[in-house]
Amino acid sequence: MTVFTDLEAKQKLESVLDQARAQGEVRIVCADGREFVVRPASQKDSPLAVPGVKVNLSKEDIVQAVREVRER
Repeated sequence: MTVFTDLEAKQKLESVLDQARAQGEVRIVCADGREFVVRPASQKDSPLAVPGVKVNLSKEDIVQAVREVRER
């Protein structure tokens, strides 16, 4: 886990956030001894958001497959 001082975190906020995204969390330590942990918020993706599948099928291939299934 990467540790930043509070002054570094103020000066390098973008770097702090990038490190938190890459590593899961970073710690910020203040001069008075207080410590904070910065974590990226969890994404609330739709359960229907699935990655596409690359297939080498033409429109005609798909139409033919659908027709064959409907004939059964």
